[in-house]
Amino acid sequence: MSTLAWKEINTVLLDMDGTLLDLHFDNHFWLHHVPQKLAKQNGISIQEATTFIKAEYEKVTGTLSWYCLDFWADKLNMDIVEAKREVEHLIKMRDDTIPFLDALKDSGREVILVTNAHPDSLSLKVEHTQLDEHIDLLISTHEFSVTKESQLLWQKLQAKLNFDPKHTLFVDDSLGILEAAKEFGIQHLLAVSNPDSQQPTREINHFPSVQDYRYLIDDIMTQPYRVG
Repeated sequence: MSTLAWKEINTVLLDMDGTLLDLHFDNHFWLHHVPQKLAKQNGISIQEATTFIKAEYEKVTGTLSWYCLDFWADKLNMDIVEAKREVEHLIKMRDDTIPFLDALKDSGREVILVTNAHPDSLSLKVEHTQLDEHIDLLISTHEFSVTKESQLLWQKLQAKLNFDPKHTLFVDDSLGILEAAKEFGIQHLLAVSNPDSQQPTREINHFPSVQDYRYLIDDIMTQPYRVG
């Protein structure tokens, strides 16, 4: 059952990885594929490569560098886009994404993707999923040179989109990012409890959460946005 007040929501901001797309691709790429390539490239063990790369990740978690393919290409001396293409067969949408997006669009709500993903990563995923056919606008936060973890991003995003936080829903799998959106004043928040299809469902207590968007569709369609 939805705990969301759909009659008060006319703009829906959506994360991409782990929210609309299965996070398994990204987890596999960064935690397995990159260390394997790094080990082979540098003549070290996979364990050594994994330890090194995790330490490097931790240094920049939540910053634009963490999401920047150019940063990692320089740091690791590796063509990251080409490396992604080596496992691109793992890129896939969640099974419940298209019904959810289409219901939002059919209900007359504005649907906008807001991802921290680098534009090259966004392009690769759109190429594989045609996600753009179901969304009004695709935004990479690299356009603003700041991530969703920052209040500055939300200020810049509102200036660009002119959305009303009181009538906006934001959906993400990152609890830290949801906290940032809450701090900014986004009234309606939804966490994804199963971002990676290969990992257990998480228990989430601080936000309304969803495991399958299809359970929301009836409410979306029967509770149109009520102006004022």
